[in-house]
Amino acid sequence: MQYSTRLAVAVHILVAVDYFKDMQKVTSDFLAASINVNPVIVRKSFSQLKKAGLIKVARGPGGAVLAKDPSEITMLDVYRATEEDEKPIFHMHDDPNPDCPVGRNIHAVLEEKWKGIKPAVEKELEGITLADTIEELHKQLAAEEK
Repeated sequence: MQYSTRLAVAVHILVAVDYFKDMQKVTSDFLAASINVNPVIVRKSFSQLKKAGLIKVARGPGGAVLAKDPSEITMLDVYRATEEDEKPIFHMHDDPNPDCPVGRNIHAVLEEKWKGIKPAVEKELEGITLADTIEELHKQLAAEEK
């Protein structure tokens, strides 16, 4: 089973863009090394985040900067920028056996139970800002120093 990591990668990018803003240019190659992925993945995230108005990217060696204050960027903003909105959070398995009473009905049962999950997740994401995440990073870094 594959899970999407687009949200986590995008948050990593945004936090790193803020963290390193005064230290160096934050480029796709630099971020790819931090995330340990191919720079193409970072550039795709750049495109999505830029389209959503969350970052500004200068071509070439210019690097990325946040387009808004971190307190104005919610995890819901990042989620909506990076995940396909019409897709459910959970996916059904393909082709259950129609001759089995469970197989024949499991999709309907699960769809009914799961229909409220995505709105609940989105509500939680809306309450978490990039500033909250950056603050937590600084706490982690301070704890490392002890």
